[in-house]
Amino acid sequence: MKQKLQKLITNFIIGASIFFGTFTLVDECQAFPIYAQQAYTNPREANGRIVCANCHLAQKTTEIESPQSVLPDTVFEAVVKVPYPDGTKQLNANGGKTDLNVGAIVILPDGFKLAPKNRIPPEVVKANKGVYISPYSSEAQNILVVGPMAGKKHREITFPILSPDPATNKDVFFYKYPIYVGANRGRGQVNPNGEKTNNNIVTTNVAGQITSITTEGVSIKAVDGNTTTIKIPAGVEVIVKEGSIVSVDQPLTLNPNVGGFGQNETEIVLQSPARIVGYLALCLCIVLTQILLVIKKKQFEKVQAAEMNF
Repeated sequence: MKQKLQKLITNFIIGASIFFGTFTLVDECQAFPIYAQQAYTNPREANGRIVCANCHLAQKTTEIESPQSVLPDTVFEAVVKVPYPDGTKQLNANGGKTDLNVGAIVILPDGFKLAPKNRIPPEVVKANKGVYISPYSSEAQNILVVGPMAGKKHREITFPILSPDPATNKDVFFYKYPIYVGANRGRGQVNPNGEKTNNNIVTTNVAGQITSITTEGVSIKAVDGNTTTIKIPAGVEVIVKEGSIVSVDQPLTLNPNVGGFGQNETEIVLQSPARIVGYLALCLCIVLTQILLVIKKKQFEKVQAAEMNF
């Protein structure tokens, strides 16, 4: 009953976000990761690709920093870096220029989850001011998503994560686990319904001569005498001129896309405290053995020196 109630609340929040996002003229494809949450139960496909790449077609760099190993029931930080040049502006749905938005997704091993607020270090709380990280769904607590948010303030996103305890969770073991991360900057090129956004190069589907360029689009007169008008979205820069001869699939505009999506992965070891204690005990035994060996050697040398004097 509790899980059904949580799912109902999650669906309500997602629906309300889309509803209000539509009526506040939020740019299309900027409402990530809501689209992915609705369309995919698991955001990582069988081939390893994260589904954000279905809308954000350009490839960009994404980095992640995390500890090599953690102890059970411990809060640690995974930092996702979303680099892009300073001053970069994206094309919005109305044809204007705005700062880039960023978003990220972290796919953790089963059992790992977002750290409770009362266990997050104060410095992380301060660094994450205005950042709202949430689980992907009520069933996938190990998948964390964030965004959209202003990229110029959040090119590094800190995810506070709580490691599981095998003593209380029998499905978790002391083992090496993979962590997958994806991050995008800027708007996508494809809407969830399959339509292209205005964040794409416009090409011609006919060959012929350009007869006019207006706000309605570029008119091309084909060899057979028919005229085709290709619509140019607002804000996209046309690179052809009237009277030019164009061929099929030739670009009519510059590429307005300055963003893209990137994914990366790393590994983390859920370390047993008993193994660490055992390792330290072994190191201590080795050190003591070496010390005793040196002392014994010194004693032997003294005995030899005494015998030689006699």
